[in-house]
Amino acid sequence: MNKNDAKITLDKIVEISTRRGILFPTGSIYGGLAGFYDWGPIGSELRRNILESWWSFFVRSRDDVVGIHGAIITHPRVWEASGHTEEFIDVLVECKKCRSRYRADHLLEDLGIEIKDTSVEALAKLLKEHNVKCPKCGGELSEPKPFNLMFETYIGPQRDKSNIAYLRPETAQLIFIHFKEVMLSARMKLPFGIAQIGRSFRNEISPRNFVFRMREFEQMELEYFINPKKLDDCPYFEEISSFKLPLLTAETQLKGSDEIVNMTAAEAVAKGYIKSKWHAYWIAKSLIWLLDLGIRRENLRVREHLPTELSHYAIQTFDIEYNFPYMGWKEIVGIANRGDYDLNRHQKYSGKDFTVIEDGDRFIPYVIEPSFGLERIVLTLLTDSYRLIDNKNVLSLKPSIAPYKIGVYPLLKKPEFIKKAREVYEMLRKVFQQVLYDETGSIGKRYARADEIGIPFGVTIDHETLEKDTVTIRFRDTREQIRVHLSELINKFKELMEID
Repeated sequence: MNKNDAKITLDKIVEISTRRGILFPTGSIYGGLAGFYDWGPIGSELRRNILESWWSFFVRSRDDVVGIHGAIITHPRVWEASGHTEEFIDVLVECKKCRSRYRADHLLEDLGIEIKDTSVEALAKLLKEHNVKCPKCGGELSEPKPFNLMFETYIGPQRDKSNIAYLRPETAQLIFIHFKEVMLSARMKLPFGIAQIGRSFRNEISPRNFVFRMREFEQMELEYFINPKKLDDCPYFEEISSFKLPLLTAETQLKGSDEIVNMTAAEAVAKGYIKSKWHAYWIAKSLIWLLDLGIRRENLRVREHLPTELSHYAIQTFDIEYNFPYMGWKEIVGIANRGDYDLNRHQKYSGKDFTVIEDGDRFIPYVIEPSFGLERIVLTLLTDSYRLIDNKNVLSLKPSIAPYKIGVYPLLKKPEFIKKAREVYEMLRKVFQQVLYDETGSIGKRYARADEIGIPFGVTIDHETLEKDTVTIRFRDTREQIRVHLSELINKFKELMEID
């Protein structure tokens, strides 16, 4: 068997995704719509598995986290209080000749120019220093200007300023505005978290790199509320204290280096690189979940935001980045210490009390926020799991997230084989649910189709099955085959999938 962990291109990811029903450009029969994608049959199963894995890991397995599901459109004052109407901007430039529009930082990044300050003034200076022109026609670019990323809409029949609303650009604010209600109704005490999964919308100037930068996407976010005097009072810290983080600090970056230092979470806190134990805890837990999905550790790093990168609400932020072979290190998860910014602002703008009384002190809690983008996680998994085996495409996905766990195949398209295969399929589907039946084409072609969408195991019904009630289990990554009696098949798969 010839196995090759070849570097995959973005074009190959797109080709496999569209051909195998993972993701489709929305409205493709009309030319598509940039920044929007639809999930196909295989993608829908993969998407659901990842969402359920996240919810199980961060919510259902914990006593200190509960969930909500907020509205996509909420009161517009929410976005004034959060700072999005003023601060949620990208920097836009327009070609004076062909009128193409670009994000200023993207133009600079594409030319390999390092950006340490994303302000309008700093980007304008870099564009001028490097004499950056329109990549389409070579025309002169306009002066950079801020562009708000929120999608506007109107509530009711009147289309005027009094009825303007926004599609939410993040799910986090719905958690903040319901903080007190959730705390009281769920009878939670600090420290505790509120999680949410849902769609968000950002009117990106230049969506690109397939589903990496989109205008509609799914977020998985957790806001964890803590007494600001107890940021180092983390009862779970010992669980992750010896866990090693591949850390790239702001201090290292400011020295002009991108050297990653592997240090334990305890060391990172002790040396002051991560300012609190709770922040370190959620960085470690976020990285552990990514590793549990099967993403290879050597392709991940934890990078601290530079002071010039920090969002308006952040005290300290770390991104977990993946080293994409076709676009370098890019953020797939952000873990921010948001301080008391959000609750403070909503208290000020709404006049409602967001304070908590604990040990005789009244205060507004601090928040640590792990924030995940579903589509970026999917793109990471498709990239990281890609293999060439015997010169054929294979997605080496873990069984826990593979869109289908088992494929069932009659060796021949004859009634007796099909009948037995359908019986096996129904038996397995009752237990494992995500089971695929395929009787079309040669057995080799069916194996290849299954490998390309990441099905880890195949069950083949052959002549010996009809005679002895034994089947062949085929392993996707090794091509190994073993025979198992039908009476032992379910337990064998539970063992292989490590299901209790």
